[in-house]
Amino acid sequence: MSRLRLADQWPTLVVAAVAAAFGAMLLQVTGLLGAAIRADDATGSSDTAMLILAITAWVFIVIAVYVGAIVTSNTVATVVAGRTRTIALLRLVGASAGSQRAAIAREGLVVGTAGAVAGVLIGSFAAWGMGAWAVRADVIPETAYDWANPWVAPPAVVVALTTWLAAWVGSRRVLAVRPAEALGGANESSREELHARKGRNVAAVTLTVTGLALLVIGVLAGLVTPLGVFIGLIGGVLSFTGIVLGAHLVMPPVLRAVGRLLGRSPSARLAAENAVRHPERSSRMTIGLVIGVTLVTMFAVAMESYRVLLLEAVADRPELVAGIEAMVDATVAVFSVLIGFSALIAAIGLVNTLSLSVLQRTRELGLLRALGFERRQVRAMVVAEAAALTAAATIVGIVLGVGYGWAGAQSMLGSVSGEPMLIAPVMPWPVLGLVAAAAVVLTVVASLAPARRAARVSPVEALAVG
Repeated sequence: MSRLRLADQWPTLVVAAVAAAFGAMLLQVTGLLGAAIRADDATGSSDTAMLILAITAWVFIVIAVYVGAIVTSNTVATVVAGRTRTIALLRLVGASAGSQRAAIAREGLVVGTAGAVAGVLIGSFAAWGMGAWAVRADVIPETAYDWANPWVAPPAVVVALTTWLAAWVGSRRVLAVRPAEALGGANESSREELHARKGRNVAAVTLTVTGLALLVIGVLAGLVTPLGVFIGLIGGVLSFTGIVLGAHLVMPPVLRAVGRLLGRSPSARLAAENAVRHPERSSRMTIGLVIGVTLVTMFAVAMESYRVLLLEAVADRPELVAGIEAMVDATVAVFSVLIGFSALIAAIGLVNTLSLSVLQRTRELGLLRALGFERRQVRAMVVAEAAALTAAATIVGIVLGVGYGWAGAQSMLGSVSGEPMLIAPVMPWPVLGLVAAAAVVLTVVASLAPARRAARVSPVEALAVG
């Protein structure tokens, strides 16, 4: 593997490792929670509590795999997009498109496997540490649990295969690279080209509408049985997949509205235009963060709604209230850390894609310097662009998270009292404030290295790259 390829694959390796660690932690912690609940006198005899925990575990396993798949796909697609010129040079000296695509796919499998193995080890160790802390802090009682859990292997296998598949799918554009492109830079699809992809757009709308319909059915089914959450889960995955496929249609209007708030300075206006000029690039950069914010908000709304529904169900049995409260508090404490991991995956995705985007725009940045932009203006433009992307992703993620969180809790616990029970979404305002604050921090962190790199580009480099 060349030095260029090794440098390109570091973001993919990090994402694969974090995704696998997320899955391993999830399974280990869920197993520990299950053992603690079975050992508790108040909740251990409750079949409903065990059923809800089992359902929650499988729901989060699907979410963990899904988050890793989306972020990995976006990272690999960004790497492949940035390697267009190198691929064209290899085509120019006789390499075939098929051999280049196979090489990229092999890289994905090797990197995905390495990241998955490392992630399982890191995730299992972190789960052990989290369990030890929870026992010392009296969050959960000391419980016998076998940490050699064979179920941590499936997330690792899925992450490795997902990274390989993402590399294979992302490398499709290799087939369209012409040797003549060795003379130019990598180009993203324009708005017109993306809108012309009728098949993709129709698929996005179909998946979104179908998923939303299944979410409604899941909520209605949840008024009868907690198994309605599985219908809602399928609906959530389908609808969000549709949103991901159609991100180039969803995100530009939000980015354009946010861009108006950046101000009228040249740096701010260019940042706003950059965010919408290449919808494919912008959607890749924002959709990972949308997933992270959606998950955090969804979990917070779901757990608060979950608490309200459970407490209403046992209101006439005061002896169970304390046990239910303790179980919910323990679940919230543990899963909050796990959800924080998913947000970390999303943050890594944003930092990676923004950094790679700056590397791919050397000619554009050099031309701006040649036209009179000062270094501070280039830095301000990159920071403003990161702010627009982060703000747009946060807004979309909060809206989606509230809807998905309420639907998840309602479809799981709408029948927990024995009678149909429908409540309004419970808004966790402190969590939403924390999400907004985290978005500000992420904007600063994500833009530091790219802004410095962009400011170092000289006007001469525009000619060298062109």
